[in-house]
Parts: sequence; C-alpha cells; structure tokens
Amino acid sequence: MNDAFKALSDPTRRKILELLSDGDLSAGAIAEHFDISKPSISHHLNLLAQAGLIDREKRGQQVIYSLNTTVFQEVTRWFFDLFGRGTEHENS
Repeated sequence: MNDAFKALSDPTRRKILELLSDGDLSAGAIAEHFDISKPSISHHLNLLAQAGLIDREKRGQQVIYSLNTTVFQEVTRWFFDLFGRGTEHENS
C-alpha cells in the first residue's frame, strides 16, 4: 500500500487516474491531456502500474490502461478503518 500512496502523491499521476476513471485509454490518448513528453507519461504509467493502481493490456499495437479498483478498495478500507478508530477513540 505504500507504493500506492507514493504514486498518489504526484498530481500528474492523480490526473491520469482521474482520466482512467472515465474508461480505458491508450498511452497516446492519456498523453494528449498533458504538456509533458511521452517518455514522462510512460514513467508515470509505469509507477502507477507498479503500485497496482492501474492495469495494462496489449491490444494489437496499443497498450490499453485501466483502473485497478481492487487496490482502490484496499486504500479506501484503510481510510475507513483509520477514521473509524479515530472516531471511536474520540467518543470514548
């Protein structure tokens, strides 16, 4: 989960995740939304994939990226567990 938080710390990677929340995209389609080099986009995509936040699938000549909702569920559960414990402690 540490890799996921590290990946989420970058605004470019958060924007990529936001784009993918609307549906699967190729690297080229993702790159169109940024004013940075394609190798930089590739680096961000690799970090997101290593963190388990996105999946990639080769379709013909393209690699298509999609959100990995399983990791998001784990992160969300962690936040709710943390928040729940904090609330219980405050109410005790």
